[in-house]
Amino acid sequence: MAHKYPTAQNPLLLRYHRLMEAFAKSDDERDFYLDKVEGFMLYADLDKSQMDLDELEKELIENKDRYALIPKMTFYETKKFMEGFVHEKVYDIDTKEKLLDIIQSKEARENFLEFIYDHLTELEKWQQYYHERFRIRIIEWLRQTGVHFVFEEDLDLPRVTVEKLKRYLFDTKVPKDVSAARESLVTKAKNYYSNEALNPRPKRGRPPKQVAKVEVEPQLTLDMFTTVPPPVRHFLYIPDITSASGVTFSARFDSEAKLLANLRGSYRVKVDTKLEALSQRLESLRHLSSRLSSDLHEELGKEEKMIQAIAHAEDEETEEGGAKKTRILDVVKGFLPSKKKAVPAKERKNKEVKMVTPIIRKEKK
Repeated sequence: MAHKYPTAQNPLLLRYHRLMEAFAKSDDERDFYLDKVEGFMLYADLDKSQMDLDELEKELIENKDRYALIPKMTFYETKKFMEGFVHEKVYDIDTKEKLLDIIQSKEARENFLEFIYDHLTELEKWQQYYHERFRIRIIEWLRQTGVHFVFEEDLDLPRVTVEKLKRYLFDTKVPKDVSAARESLVTKAKNYYSNEALNPRPKRGRPPKQVAKVEVEPQLTLDMFTTVPPPVRHFLYIPDITSASGVTFSARFDSEAKLLANLRGSYRVKVDTKLEALSQRLESLRHLSSRLSSDLHEELGKEEKMIQAIAHAEDEETEEGGAKKTRILDVVKGFLPSKKKAVPAKERKNKEVKMVTPIIRKEKK
C-alpha cells in the first residue's frame, strides 16, 4: 500500500463517535468502510443512483487493501451488550426482570431503548455503559486492522494545531508546532495499544470527592481530506456527532431526534386512549350536572314567584290583623302542593254501614 498511496506522517485522527455510530448502524442492508490511508469513512447508501453505486463497487474492488469494512454487530453480540448492562448496572430487581424479559422478546433492541428512555435514572447509566463497551470493541478492531490512530475527541491540543495536523498529514517538512504536536500524537497512540485500553481497571485508592459533573462538548475541527477518490465522494460519511447521547444504538432510527419522536408518538397514543376514556366520564358528569342545575333553577323560579306574589299581596292588602294574614296564606297555598280534602267525622259515620248478621230463632213446637 505504501507504493500506491501517500504515507501519513502521524497517527490518523479518527472521530470516535462516528465509528461508534457506524458500528451501531451496520447491518445486512448497510455497509460502512474506513479508509486506512487518510481516515475518512464511507457509507454505501443504497438510495444513490445505480451508476454511483457501480463506481463505488469498482473502487472498493480495485483498492480493497485501502478500505476496511466495519464489522456488523450480530444479534448475539447486541444481546450480550444489553444483558451485560442489566447484570452490571441495573440494581432494581423489578427493573432488571422487566429488561431481561424485553431482551428475550421480538424487536428487543428498540423495545429495550424505549424502556430505557422512559426511565431517566437508567438512561444515563446505559449511555455511559455502551460508550465504554463500544470504545473497547472499536479499539480492538482498529488494532486488528493495523490502523495507527488517535481519537480526536481525546486530544487536548488547540484547534488550530489539530487543523494543521490534518492539513500537513503527508508532508515531511512542517513547522515546529506541528512537529511537536506529531510527537504528542505518537505518545498518545501508544495508549490505545496497551492492555489498559482493552481491560480498563478502576483506579485504586480513596475515591475523589463528588463534584457536579460539567458536560463540555469537545472542540472538533473541520474535516480535511485531500486523497478522496472521485467515485466515493458521494458516499462520504461525515455526521456531526459530539457525544454518546447522539448514538442511538438503534438500527431503525438514524438519529436520536427520530428515536425520541417515535417514542413520543407511541406515548401520545397511550395518552390519547386514556384521555378519551376520561373525556367520556367528564361528558357524563357534565350531563348529570346540567340536569341537576335545571331542576334547581326550576325550584328557585317557583320560590321567586311565590315571594313576588306575597309582596304584591302585601301591597294590595289594606286591612289589618287577621285579614292580612289570611290574604298571605291564601297566596302561599297557591304555590304549595295540594292536599286531599279531609272528610268530616259525621259524614264518615253516615257513610260507614255496619253489617249485622241476622239472628234466626227457632219456634217451639
